[in-house]
Amino acid sequence: MEKFISFLKKAKRTARKIFRPIKKVLGTFGMAMLCIFLVAVISVTIVGSAFTVYIVNLMEGTTEITLDNVSSSYTTYIYAQNSAGERVVYDILTNEGEKRIWRSLENIPRMVQDAFVYSEDERFYRHDGVDFQGILSALKDTITGFKRGGSTITQQTIKNLTGDKDVDGYAGIARKLRELYRAVQLEKHYTKDDILETYLNLVPLNNNIYGVQAAANYYYNKDVNELTLAEAVSIAAITRSPYFNDPITHPENNRERFEIILNLMLENGAISTVEYDQALNEELHLVGSMVYNSSEEDSVDVSSVSAYDNFNSVSSYYLDAVINQCCDIFMEKYGITWNEAYDKLRSGGYEIDTCVDLDIQKELEKKYLDYHTLFDDDGDEELQSAFICMDYQGRVLGVVGGVGEKESPLGLNRATQSTRQPGSAIKPIASYSLAVDKDIITWSSQFLDAPLLFEDSSMENGYRVWPKNYSTSNTRTGWTYEYNFTFQCLQRSLNTTAAQIVEMLTPSACFEQLYYKLHINTLALYQDGSTDVARSPMSVGALTNGVTLKDITTAYQIFGNGGQYHESTFVSRILDSTGEVVYSQSYIGETVISEASAYVMNRMMETVVSSSRGTGRAARLDGVELIAKTGTTNDWKDIWFVGCTPEYVTGLWVGYDTPKDIGTSLSTATIWKNVFGDIAEAEELKTFKPSNSVVQRQYCTETGLIAGPNCSSTSTGFYKRTNIPGICSGEHIKPETDGSKNIVIVTDGVDTNHYEELTGNHYTYVFNILSDGSY
Repeated sequence: MEKFISFLKKAKRTARKIFRPIKKVLGTFGMAMLCIFLVAVISVTIVGSAFTVYIVNLMEGTTEITLDNVSSSYTTYIYAQNSAGERVVYDILTNEGEKRIWRSLENIPRMVQDAFVYSEDERFYRHDGVDFQGILSALKDTITGFKRGGSTITQQTIKNLTGDKDVDGYAGIARKLRELYRAVQLEKHYTKDDILETYLNLVPLNNNIYGVQAAANYYYNKDVNELTLAEAVSIAAITRSPYFNDPITHPENNRERFEIILNLMLENGAISTVEYDQALNEELHLVGSMVYNSSEEDSVDVSSVSAYDNFNSVSSYYLDAVINQCCDIFMEKYGITWNEAYDKLRSGGYEIDTCVDLDIQKELEKKYLDYHTLFDDDGDEELQSAFICMDYQGRVLGVVGGVGEKESPLGLNRATQSTRQPGSAIKPIASYSLAVDKDIITWSSQFLDAPLLFEDSSMENGYRVWPKNYSTSNTRTGWTYEYNFTFQCLQRSLNTTAAQIVEMLTPSACFEQLYYKLHINTLALYQDGSTDVARSPMSVGALTNGVTLKDITTAYQIFGNGGQYHESTFVSRILDSTGEVVYSQSYIGETVISEASAYVMNRMMETVVSSSRGTGRAARLDGVELIAKTGTTNDWKDIWFVGCTPEYVTGLWVGYDTPKDIGTSLSTATIWKNVFGDIAEAEELKTFKPSNSVVQRQYCTETGLIAGPNCSSTSTGFYKRTNIPGICSGEHIKPETDGSKNIVIVTDGVDTNHYEELTGNHYTYVFNILSDGSY
């Protein structure tokens, strides 16, 4: 026993000797492993902490996404009515070419919603913004070589809202992390319907088209509500790769994706077997145009709504005018700049109803494309012209702002933006109509064709003789020294008569009529020492700044609608993306002159065309009444024709962009007829409606009074019931004029009452001067 014990002790000592170095080695290794483990733990903790800090900082720097006001950046549609009365697209405005039209979810059919859900995110209604099952499936498929996306509709909505689309490297990882965080946050604050509505209106669908409504318009010329199941699925099939899945350019790719989506919809119970079979076998009729017609027609021909071949070409003068007016409306309504208004218009998803008559606009554009067609000669091709046509409620039906091909969008429109001297075209609206309305003159009031005489210290003899006529045969003095009736003075455009009428009314009264009642706001009350409250501006149109063709034509509407002024407009209504009315044309007119005064002026202006001595006789129409007034500036730098038919108010201007002498050979009456004659002669209305407050009476051609029994020479005149001249006694005494003592109407600085005694006119007098013009 003792030997055994001794053996054990000896074996123990031997074991200690053997295991001592092993223990030492193992102890050192263990410590090393422990250290390595601890270092690993510390490293992981540091990295984890750093990553946590990075994630926190990334999330803190990541703004949360809001769906409020997302619909504020969408395609604006400009509409017109075609000859059948259908509302058709005239043009579209987009933000940087992007075509977007917002539709609320309730206006997007369920089958369209389902087509996109089962195309992009089968578990959309079951996840909280991030589909981890989808992510794992995407990773597995990527490893096996089949690439598919793992983004939910919520994540795609965020990507479309933010434009945050980095995919590679560090930036791609950071973007994905932000997207996951934002998706979870978005689903906390918004319903699935809110998110799906936004997605369906933002989803890119090739050709710069975004959203299902714009896609329905473009691919099928339909509203989204009108899409069939097959059409809806074909649009949803575009999403994974919009360019390569476009149903027009890559129908095979689209069809492949189409069938996958249709199967998913069937498997998930979104459609029945019958609907599946019908959609699978339906023939698709693709259009590929944003020219959308909301009628039941399958498609619409671009040429039926515009004079241009496509909407990528230079816009028409009419569309430019629409854009400018909308911007003016927005500037006033929202207190913003023009550029801000233009951006708002292009990206606001507005619907704009215009007043354009497509047939008239196309005809005007055609006439103005060729200089030789317009002027019918080989003159200076730098000569320019503009034309505008509106109805009697101020609705502009057509406009062209220059001769030849339009070269740029939003360029100079000479009809709406150029201010030029109106010359004699100002006479009916500044003086004649106001004097008729105030019962100062009648159809047969007599005016002596002789100038006014003013004290003027700058002249050698101390007096100035003004104005001369440019429509009489007496070119030496410009005056005939003959008596003329009011209507004759107007038809021959005598400057002397206009000056005399302004003198009777006072220039300030004429200015107030033009500025406050006819809203010609280019007039100058006082500007750099000049004013339009003066004889020359109010008599012969020598305005400080001039007037636009649009404004002067708008003023003339009072002669065909009973004296009512309606502000001219290219736009009848503007709706925002929610359908709220932003602007609506007012159809309530302002009374400028009485109905009776308007009709008396109407009949006077008819003689401008019908009389053999009228300045507008070359514009005479076949079977349709035309009233008009020509206009020529004293230096022949601007010539005008403003003409009214029973249906239309039109204006024509001719001149150079840099004013210079045009010459006397051109007739605006002839040009007007070349441009508008065939349109006017096709009118349904042939004559103007008479006024019950105006009567026809025979007047004595010797005195201008109502003809009495002893008057052998008479003619018919038009008179307001409230202002009929007295009856002629038959004595027919007229003041004498001869070649040695010519009668001159005088004002400032001359004291005589002879003219007032003879004519009954107030504030004007008569003075005798020699035949050579000296006094």
